[in-house]
Amino acid sequence: MQRWMVRATTAVVAVVVLAVAGCASGPVRRVSEPSASIQELSVGADGRWTVQLRLQNYSSVPMRFDRVALTLRTGDQDAGELRAEPALAIGPESADTVVIALTPAPGARIAVAGALADRRSLDYVLEGTLGAGANDKKARDYKLRRSSALSPVPGLPGTLR
Repeated sequence: MQRWMVRATTAVVAVVVLAVAGCASGPVRRVSEPSASIQELSVGADGRWTVQLRLQNYSSVPMRFDRVALTLRTGDQDAGELRAEPALAIGPESADTVVIALTPAPGARIAVAGALADRRSLDYVLEGTLGAGANDKKARDYKLRRSSALSPVPGLPGTLR
């Protein structure tokens, strides 16, 4: 019976040592490509747009977003450039928004006005780069191409989400 107790004790000690060794490596630091999408587009009385751009951090570490340089197309019309230097820190697997003012090209202005008047959705494409990096690392440019759609918001005239 002593031999059995020695083997059991040895097995328990081995399991505890392996469990502690497995925890010693710490969490995995995974840096993934960030993304951006339009959360809201509002048309002002002067025809200018206010774009709430949603910046998404898919990494397991906090990321700092330093630059946004994206071309916006609405429908089949070039709308203009979304440029900003938000200097925004976003936690792991989280998102935040940055507000960018845009004076749209005439064709895009007409496309958005038509979608709002007809109460229909409108396709859009964002293409360009996001400058981002882990909080303790230098930022790098990530290429982005994102297609999605916006729909009029009931009760909020001139607003698409």
